[in-house]
Amino acid sequence: MYLNKDSIQQLEKVDRLNLINSITGISPANLIGTISKDSIENLAIFSSIVHIGSNPPLMGFILRPTKKIRRDTYENIIETNKFTINHINSDMVERSHYTSVKFDKNESEFQKCRLTAEYLNNFQAPYVKESYAKVGLELEDIQSIKSNGCRLIIGRVERLYVPDSAIYKNGNIQLDLSNSIGVGGLNTYYSLDKIAEYPYARVNNLFFKRSLTDD
Repeated sequence: MYLNKDSIQQLEKVDRLNLINSITGISPANLIGTISKDSIENLAIFSSIVHIGSNPPLMGFILRPTKKIRRDTYENIIETNKFTINHINSDMVERSHYTSVKFDKNESEFQKCRLTAEYLNNFQAPYVKESYAKVGLELEDIQSIKSNGCRLIIGRVERLYVPDSAIYKNGNIQLDLSNSIGVGGLNTYYSLDKIAEYPYARVNNLFFKRSLTDD
């Protein structure tokens, strides 16, 4: 299949949505936990979590436009400056998927989707108890994306919880051991298997050095 920008635009809405969302490949699947000023807990699935930097430790996610659709995650973060990112694992994937349902503002996805909110070390935003790897963040910055009205929400990492068994050498996390999963498109989920590990990329440790440097 070959599509140019005109033929992409002419696709049916759902087909275009699925195509563009899945062409990026497998993305991390996470739940973002927040709480409102009225103490209503909110939980939403996101596949756009990105690493921004490690010093200071920053993570971000893309938030869809807020003009026409209520975004409780965004409103709660603005109100409290706190949110959590929780890895989804295979034991909770179906329940996590349905946090995307448009519940009423006074209803909690934790309760509706049978997931458990937990509060750790006096952090204001709720974590997901069923998640094995989770992060507590404070709002650091918001960047607007003018071309489509989305926002990049950036948080500073304040707390980390990862199983000891998943911590590998040099601080790496073996995601397969934390049972984390990935998502392709809007509603297809994948397990993670480690297939290889290589040293830090430098010219002097290229095993195929000759083929890259010869003209």
